[in-house]
Amino acid sequence: MAKSQETYNKKEVRNRKEKKRKEKVQKRMDRRSNVKGNLDDMMAYVDENGMITNVPPEPGRKSTVIAADIEVSIPRRLSDTPESKTRSGIITFFNDSKGYGFIRDIGNNQNVFVHINDMEEKLIENNKVTFEIEKGARGLKAVRVKLAR
Repeated sequence: MAKSQETYNKKEVRNRKEKKRKEKVQKRMDRRSNVKGNLDDMMAYVDENGMITNVPPEPGRKSTVIAADIEVSIPRRLSDTPESKTRSGIITFFNDSKGYGFIRDIGNNQNVFVHINDMEEKLIENNKVTFEIEKGARGLKAVRVKLAR
């Protein structure tokens, strides 16, 4: 007689999978049979303080809300571009061969891009300068850059 090809471990794995499948079917049947409640049991309400409750609000305490008065987001600024006032800063990096650099704004320690075409005079690194900020193609850039006097 031929010996069975199924080992003890293979039988155990097959039995565990079968047991797990039966448990899953049993749980599904239990969930279907234990459907409870109606829509009123599942309903939730929000009271005047913003708290979630299961008690509906009293009809006399309802107040009307104008939808236009609700602020959903942060209000926009009057203009998308920053103010064009004169600022002061220090040139932290400038590459003469490529014609660009960066200025560190003294007021807010922000680095601002500067191009050689926006400079009114020849400047080098560590010079104190005055400049204005405008919105460029790739972000903010310094314009009308000149040596601080």
